[in-house]
Amino acid sequence: MAAERVIPIPSLRPLPGCSAARVRRGPFRGEPVTSTAETAPVSAAASATVSATPDLAAVPRIDFLLLALAVSGVAFSAPLISAIAAPAVAIAFWRNCFATGVLAPITLLRHRAELRAMTRRTVLLSLAAGAFLALHFALWLPSLRLTDVATSTALCTATPLWTTLYLRLRGHRPPRIVWAGISLAFAGVVLLTGFDLTLSSRAVLGDVLALGAGMAASGYFLLGSEVRRTVSTTAYTFVCYATTAVLLLVTCLLSGQSLTGYSATAWWQIVLLTGCAQFLGHSLSNRVVRTLGPSFVSTAILLETPGATLIAAVWLGQLPPLAVYPAVAMIMAGLLLIIRAGRRPAAA
Repeated sequence: MAAERVIPIPSLRPLPGCSAARVRRGPFRGEPVTSTAETAPVSAAASATVSATPDLAAVPRIDFLLLALAVSGVAFSAPLISAIAAPAVAIAFWRNCFATGVLAPITLLRHRAELRAMTRRTVLLSLAAGAFLALHFALWLPSLRLTDVATSTALCTATPLWTTLYLRLRGHRPPRIVWAGISLAFAGVVLLTGFDLTLSSRAVLGDVLALGAGMAASGYFLLGSEVRRTVSTTAYTFVCYATTAVLLLVTCLLSGQSLTGYSATAWWQIVLLTGCAQFLGHSLSNRVVRTLGPSFVSTAILLETPGATLIAAVWLGQLPPLAVYPAVAMIMAGLLLIIRAGRRPAAA
């Protein structure tokens, strides 16, 4: 997934030993802001117990290095997908299949009791989150074959826009800075899509798929944050990834996409993709968000889009037109405003 982006979480629990008054609030009255990248670099629930204003001077230097590796991992995702000589949805299936295979022995040996203790509601929410994740992959990966990496990644990372608007429909009232960020990012989306309209209908279709992928990612993160209140990351991701893999397998079979017959290079690239995005990016981001804080990690994860663009330019020779850069910059600036709003106390 393009980068797992910024999403508000319905509740915030202070760290042990910290008073609730010391916990800063996010843009929706008592809600923190976290970030999600590619498919979930920053877990929503993982950051739900993190103070938004950590003392960065006291953070071990190794955590900054781990964050840099996480950003690099998710930045390689889009260029890798573009380079793999295999059907897009099949790539998504194998990626989730490999991830599920790695998680299976760990989950079944260490979290079997937790799996059995999951309520019907948490199981259904986990299955629904897996369905949204499958939809995200089914839309985003094909978009990378229709438009350039910079455009697809930027549009897909508009996840916080859809999350913000959804929560507004639920009655939450974001402050002005969030609305300013939404307006700026939407203006960038309109500018970017309008420019692609002058290029080809193929590019516009890629834009629409990327936007749809961002919407699906929003649903995935919102559901996941609810499940993670009571379920561990390992147990939740195992159920979620397994669901995603099954749904993508069915999609491949129904659409006739080949699941085998790839070159050795393609298989190694799929394995590398799983390691970079599914484990390196997600796991390390979840690791450092507890010390660096969700706002800092969210801001760093925004580097995924320029990073992916640079990698695609050097590795694939894919240079987007100059008109793309201002639009991408507007989207990134808008998302940054939404993220930074998490550092401000909510209005009474």
